[in-house]
Amino acid sequence: VEDAETFQPASATRLAYVTQTTLSVDDTKDIVATLRRRFPDMAEPRKDDICYATTNRQEAVKAMAHEAQLVLVIGAANSSNSVRLKEVAERSGANSAHLIASADNIDWSWFNGVSTLGLTAGASAPETLVQGVIAACRARFEVSVKEIITAQEDVVFRIPRILEGA
Repeated sequence: VEDAETFQPASATRLAYVTQTTLSVDDTKDIVATLRRRFPDMAEPRKDDICYATTNRQEAVKAMAHEAQLVLVIGAANSSNSVRLKEVAERSGANSAHLIASADNIDWSWFNGVSTLGLTAGASAPETLVQGVIAACRARFEVSVKEIITAQEDVVFRIPRILEGA
Protein backbone atom coordinates (compact mmCIF):
# COMPACT_ATOMS: atom_id res chain seq x y z
CA VAL A 1 0.00 0.00 0.00
CA GLU A 2 2.93 2.34 0.67
CA ASP A 3 4.07 2.08 -2.94
CA ALA A 4 0.49 2.64 -4.13
CA GLU A 5 0.40 5.84 -2.06
CA THR A 6 3.68 7.24 -3.43
CA PHE A 7 3.73 5.90 -7.00
CA GLN A 8 3.95 8.70 -9.58
CA PRO A 9 3.20 7.55 -13.12
CA ALA A 10 4.53 9.30 -16.21
CA SER A 11 0.91 9.67 -17.37
CA ALA A 12 -2.03 9.32 -14.99
CA THR A 13 -4.39 8.76 -17.93
CA ARG A 14 -2.61 5.66 -19.28
CA LEU A 15 -2.70 3.30 -16.31
CA ALA A 16 -3.87 -0.25 -15.76
CA TYR A 17 -3.24 -2.89 -13.13
CA VAL A 18 -3.12 -6.66 -12.80
CA THR A 19 -2.47 -8.76 -9.72
CA GLN A 20 -0.67 -12.00 -9.02
CA THR A 21 -3.23 -14.77 -8.77
CA THR A 22 -2.13 -16.02 -5.36
CA LEU A 23 -1.70 -12.83 -3.37
CA SER A 24 -3.59 -12.35 -0.14
CA VAL A 25 -7.07 -11.20 -1.12
CA ASP A 26 -7.16 -8.64 1.72
CA ASP A 27 -3.74 -7.18 0.89
CA THR A 28 -4.67 -6.95 -2.77
CA LYS A 29 -7.99 -5.26 -1.95
CA ASP A 30 -6.18 -2.56 0.05
CA ILE A 31 -3.66 -1.89 -2.72
CA VAL A 32 -6.33 -1.74 -5.42
CA ALA A 33 -8.51 0.58 -3.29
CA THR A 34 -5.58 2.97 -2.87
CA LEU A 35 -4.82 2.91 -6.59
CA ARG A 36 -8.50 3.50 -7.48
CA ARG A 37 -8.68 6.43 -5.07
CA ARG A 38 -5.53 8.02 -6.52
CA PHE A 39 -6.23 7.14 -10.16
CA PRO A 40 -10.01 6.84 -10.70
CA ASP A 41 -9.66 6.39 -14.48
CA MET A 42 -7.21 3.51 -14.19
CA ALA A 43 -8.12 0.47 -16.33
CA GLU A 44 -9.03 -2.68 -14.40
CA PRO A 45 -8.84 -6.32 -15.41
CA ARG A 46 -11.93 -7.59 -17.22
CA LYS A 47 -12.50 -10.17 -14.49
CA ASP A 48 -11.26 -10.88 -10.99
CA ASP A 49 -7.70 -12.01 -11.57
CA ILE A 50 -7.14 -13.59 -8.16
CA CYS A 51 -7.65 -17.34 -8.50
CA TYR A 52 -11.15 -18.32 -7.36
CA ALA A 53 -9.76 -21.29 -5.38
CA THR A 54 -7.33 -18.98 -3.56
CA THR A 55 -10.10 -16.50 -2.77
CA ASN A 56 -12.51 -19.19 -1.55
CA ARG A 57 -9.93 -20.93 0.64
CA GLN A 58 -8.80 -17.67 2.24
CA GLU A 59 -12.43 -16.84 3.08
CA ALA A 60 -12.93 -20.29 4.60
CA VAL A 61 -9.74 -19.93 6.68
CA LYS A 62 -10.96 -16.57 7.99
CA ALA A 63 -14.27 -18.19 8.96
CA MET A 64 -12.62 -21.05 10.89
CA ALA A 65 -9.45 -19.48 12.32
CA HIS A 66 -11.13 -17.68 15.22
CA GLU A 67 -12.54 -21.03 16.43
CA ALA A 68 -9.33 -23.04 15.96
CA GLN A 69 -6.43 -23.05 18.36
CA LEU A 70 -4.31 -24.66 15.63
CA VAL A 71 -4.55 -24.41 11.83
CA LEU A 72 -2.66 -26.78 9.55
CA VAL A 73 -2.23 -25.82 5.92
CA ILE A 74 -1.28 -28.64 3.59
CA GLY A 75 0.92 -27.44 0.77
CA ALA A 76 4.44 -26.94 -0.45
CA ALA A 77 6.70 -24.38 1.20
CA ASN A 78 7.19 -22.73 -2.22
CA SER A 79 3.44 -22.53 -2.90
CA SER A 80 2.44 -18.89 -2.68
CA ASN A 81 -1.23 -19.62 -2.05
CA SER A 82 -0.38 -22.12 0.71
CA VAL A 83 1.90 -19.61 2.45
CA ARG A 84 -0.87 -16.99 2.17
CA LEU A 85 -3.35 -19.40 3.81
CA LYS A 86 -1.02 -19.79 6.79
CA GLU A 87 -0.67 -16.00 7.06
CA VAL A 88 -4.45 -15.50 6.80
CA ALA A 89 -4.98 -18.06 9.59
CA GLU A 90 -2.52 -16.23 11.86
CA ARG A 91 -4.08 -12.82 11.13
CA SER A 92 -7.61 -14.17 11.57
CA GLY A 93 -7.28 -15.42 15.13
CA ALA A 94 -5.70 -18.88 15.14
CA ASN A 95 -3.33 -19.27 18.08
CA SER A 96 -0.92 -21.19 15.88
CA ALA A 97 -0.65 -22.09 12.18
CA HIS A 98 1.77 -24.39 10.39
CA LEU A 99 2.43 -25.22 6.76
CA ILE A 100 2.97 -28.95 6.23
CA ALA A 101 3.62 -31.01 3.12
CA SER A 102 1.78 -34.07 4.50
CA ALA A 103 0.79 -35.85 7.71
CA ASP A 104 4.42 -36.96 8.03
CA ASN A 105 5.37 -33.34 8.83
CA ILE A 106 3.07 -32.93 11.82
CA ASP A 107 4.74 -32.22 15.14
CA TRP A 108 2.20 -33.73 17.52
CA SER A 109 3.32 -31.42 20.32
CA TRP A 110 1.50 -28.65 18.40
CA PHE A 111 -1.73 -30.30 19.59
CA ASN A 112 -1.09 -29.69 23.31
CA GLY A 113 -4.11 -27.76 24.59
CA VAL A 114 -5.88 -27.90 21.22
CA SER A 115 -9.55 -28.83 21.11
CA THR A 116 -10.29 -27.44 17.64
CA LEU A 117 -8.04 -27.93 14.63
CA GLY A 118 -8.56 -25.98 11.44
CA LEU A 119 -7.40 -27.84 8.35
CA THR A 120 -7.05 -26.51 4.82
CA ALA A 121 -4.92 -27.11 1.78
CA GLY A 122 -3.35 -25.05 -0.97
CA ALA A 123 -5.13 -24.99 -4.31
CA SER A 124 -2.91 -27.66 -5.85
CA ALA A 125 -2.68 -30.02 -2.86
CA PRO A 126 -4.36 -33.35 -3.66
CA GLU A 127 -7.35 -34.47 -1.57
CA THR A 128 -5.42 -37.62 -0.59
CA LEU A 129 -3.08 -35.45 1.53
CA VAL A 130 -6.05 -33.90 3.34
CA GLN A 131 -7.50 -37.35 4.02
CA GLY A 132 -4.07 -38.51 5.22
CA VAL A 133 -3.93 -35.74 7.84
CA ILE A 134 -7.46 -36.54 8.99
CA ALA A 135 -6.56 -40.25 9.27
CA ALA A 136 -3.38 -39.44 11.24
CA CYS A 137 -5.42 -37.29 13.64
CA ARG A 138 -8.05 -40.02 14.02
CA ALA A 139 -5.32 -42.50 14.94
CA ARG A 140 -4.41 -40.27 17.92
CA PHE A 141 -7.58 -38.38 18.86
CA GLU A 142 -11.34 -38.57 18.78
CA VAL A 143 -12.18 -36.57 15.66
CA SER A 144 -15.36 -35.10 14.27
CA VAL A 145 -15.18 -33.22 10.99
CA LYS A 146 -17.16 -30.05 10.33
CA GLU A 147 -16.85 -28.56 6.87
CA ILE A 148 -16.95 -24.80 6.54
CA ILE A 149 -18.35 -23.78 3.19
CA THR A 150 -18.08 -20.13 2.23
CA ALA A 151 -18.54 -20.63 -1.52
CA GLN A 152 -19.75 -23.27 -3.95
CA GLU A 153 -17.20 -23.84 -6.69
CA ASP A 154 -18.86 -24.68 -9.99
CA VAL A 155 -16.02 -23.90 -12.36
CA VAL A 156 -15.55 -26.60 -14.97
CA PHE A 157 -12.42 -26.79 -17.07
CA ARG A 158 -13.30 -28.26 -20.47
CA ILE A 159 -10.84 -30.39 -22.35
CA PRO A 160 -9.47 -28.53 -25.39
CA ARG A 161 -11.26 -29.51 -28.62
CA ILE A 162 -8.03 -30.68 -30.16
CA LEU A 163 -7.72 -33.30 -27.41
CA GLU A 164 -11.37 -34.44 -27.34
CA GLY A 165 -10.91 -37.19 -29.93
CA ALA A 166 -7.45 -38.25 -28.80
